[in-house]
Amino acid sequence: MTLPLTEKLNELLASKPISLHVPGHKNMTIGYLEQLKFEMDMTEITGLDDLHHPEEIIAESMATIEKHPDYDAFYLINGTTSGILSVIHAFSKMRGDYAITRNVHKSVFHALDIANGRSRILEMEMSDKTKQYIGPKKATLENQLDNVKLAVFTCPNYYGECFDLKSTLNQLKTHNIPTLIDEAHGAHFGLSGFPDSAMNFGADYVVQSYHKTLPSLTMSSVIFIHKTAALREKVIQYLTYFQSSSPSYLLMTSLELAHQFYRTYESEIFFEKRNQFIKIIEAKGMRVVQVDDPVKLNVQCNGYTGIELQSLFENQGIYVELADDQQVLLVLPLWHKNDTFPFSTLLEKTKQINIEKRQAKLNHQQMYNLNKGIYQAGDITHTKFVQFTEGLGKKSAKHIVPYPPGIPMIFRGEIITKNMIKLMNYWCDLNIRVEGIKNHKIEIEDE
Repeated sequence: MTLPLTEKLNELLASKPISLHVPGHKNMTIGYLEQLKFEMDMTEITGLDDLHHPEEIIAESMATIEKHPDYDAFYLINGTTSGILSVIHAFSKMRGDYAITRNVHKSVFHALDIANGRSRILEMEMSDKTKQYIGPKKATLENQLDNVKLAVFTCPNYYGECFDLKSTLNQLKTHNIPTLIDEAHGAHFGLSGFPDSAMNFGADYVVQSYHKTLPSLTMSSVIFIHKTAALREKVIQYLTYFQSSSPSYLLMTSLELAHQFYRTYESEIFFEKRNQFIKIIEAKGMRVVQVDDPVKLNVQCNGYTGIELQSLFENQGIYVELADDQQVLLVLPLWHKNDTFPFSTLLEKTKQINIEKRQAKLNHQQMYNLNKGIYQAGDITHTKFVQFTEGLGKKSAKHIVPYPPGIPMIFRGEIITKNMIKLMNYWCDLNIRVEGIKNHKIEIEDE
């Protein structure tokens, strides 16, 4: 019997890869996860409480996850996705529409499908720096809030950019609209030198993927629920529905350890090493696009796509988070005293990257859809696969999702436009992995 996954992981580890991607423990070189023991993989025996009815040690543990006095923390062992599903489903029986931005994670659409929900897709702003969605268009948001029962925003975006969340939440509060903030990539927010969390601005629900930037195990997240949040008890009830009935004590313990790391973290070493690393990158002829979150480095280079830069880094054993046509995204470690991250090796291997001098390419042509729209949950039952061009003017039967970051760029039910076809061809030319595209074909409604 072969063990393909075990063998592949052992092979990768033997090569001593350098992690500039999630999870935040960076191959167990950051944080306190050495305190975990596999023997801790237990179940709800006497004395170990029950995540789905916490009264003792788990309740005590969750109470230590303090970030803001107005919020209570709840462990998520099925990832941030389970928190998103729970909040959206809790509002499913209320009248009105959901309101979402175009850069919400695919789990938001899964939640809308389960809840059979109708959502307004808000008009969007685009980043000049990364050419990615940032947040809702401020000038037109007020006109899109009628009859909205819950607003869902992603902040920061995958690339580390934030929008003016404070004023946006204040605006929604004047309409009594509850908010869910997908802060998956902001578990480290609130540390010195980093952006503020949405909790500082009074969001009803804030979900953080601790495992992405803090040193906890993959799938371990936390949902912070405001003490006066709308439908609070209903959301807490649904947390038991959308999570395993056999929660992992390893995941929960890793959250506890990660929060201890967060609570005692001092960021001076991080910024010193970050500056050293940026100098090496720029000395090679690449440029670092500075965004709101210092943990995220978007690296660009004249004449290179992000996919080409990714190959150059990986040839040196440096593994990145993602690459697109514009840039490669690096997720930095939260370096600290006595970490075991191979920082000197990172610098030396980065120096060995061979960058050719190339002419800058033409300005990026905007192909993403910034317009408002409507998403109505429900399957499209009669479908067929066609070449991209044959789909022009037809309804997409599936979400089209570049992964990572896992953000649908074309929604199920949207009409395929020439711009969308151009975008899909572009992804295929760059060999970007896209869910919903197979052999240059997509699934459309068969009318």
